[in-house]
Amino acid sequence: MLAFEYISNENALASLVAQYEQAPLLVLDTEFVRTRTYYAKLGLIQAYDGKTLALIDPVAIKDLSPFWALLTNKNIIKLLHSCSEDLEVFAHYGECQPTPLFDSQIAASLAGMGHGLGYAKLVEQCLSIDLDKGESRTDWMKRPLTDAQLQYAANDVSYLYQLYPQILQKLTEQNRLDWLYEEGVRITEGRLLGADPEEAYLKVKNAFQLTRSQLASLKVMAAWRLEKAVARNLALGFVIKDHALIALAKKAPKTLAELNQLNDLTEQEKRFHGKDLLKVLSTADIDNPPEEVDVIALKSGYKSAFKTIKTRMNDISETKLVPLEFIGSKRLIHQFLLWLFNDKQGEHPLVLQGWRGELVGNKLDDIVFKAE
Repeated sequence: MLAFEYISNENALASLVAQYEQAPLLVLDTEFVRTRTYYAKLGLIQAYDGKTLALIDPVAIKDLSPFWALLTNKNIIKLLHSCSEDLEVFAHYGECQPTPLFDSQIAASLAGMGHGLGYAKLVEQCLSIDLDKGESRTDWMKRPLTDAQLQYAANDVSYLYQLYPQILQKLTEQNRLDWLYEEGVRITEGRLLGADPEEAYLKVKNAFQLTRSQLASLKVMAAWRLEKAVARNLALGFVIKDHALIALAKKAPKTLAELNQLNDLTEQEKRFHGKDLLKVLSTADIDNPPEEVDVIALKSGYKSAFKTIKTRMNDISETKLVPLEFIGSKRLIHQFLLWLFNDKQGEHPLVLQGWRGELVGNKLDDIVFKAE
């Protein structure tokens, strides 16, 4: 049985934080529940400095501010695995992001150990231990937590601490540790800003199908949905589905009778939100609509340019032994082509920044992709 301290009051937390403040490395993990909610429900925080493994109960402790302060202590490396969802939790509950950040999944990929390795696979590869994932779908909000649940949670940070030296050594030998920390900065950027209601319409699936005037309607509805979701802590799709917003934007009903004729809305959506949606639609600024959502992938020359870039990125990947997903993913190539299409306006695409830019060099300088 793995020994741990269960921290369920502020005095115990203060004592723990005082110890952790002296540590060079702090392993972290979170357990949460997310089903219908906009924000994850935080059920447990695991932390380990190599001396004391603590399971911190955020349900019992109302003031976690001393712990959150640890995350921004630049003298302590924060070690997590595949931490995107953990970062969301830290942003919402702690209004902070961990720095410096060492994500072991990214680190293993940069070290040539395999791209996108799950935690169990990495533990097996580094420590020859087959993890029991039996509690992975547990209800972390339920109290009391069982011994099996607590041991499962404790193991996550214990094994991560044990495998850290192997990954660190490989990164150091390959002179890629700076790359790893650069990625840590990148994946935490902007997370404290929250979603912008004014930009919410751009994330609605199939928004590119709409005319400018229809986009004006979609814009006000998407902003309304986001604000409603945040206020009620309800996932966007449980307020109203994307395809329903698209249908409303296309038809722009002005009466409940017209709205009720739309088959894309459920009866519940019509009943709960019908009047609000009509009111919101009436505020759409049709005279000053957004620009059309331009799908550059449909433009002439896109496929050819994409293929050329992909080939060159693959050569760099094979020569430099860097996973293609880090420098030549579909998203990164698309971002680069969008930048070219917009006459290189705005921030440089990621493939030209930092360590990626050093690897790519001038290999994309002759790529041409212009607006027609």
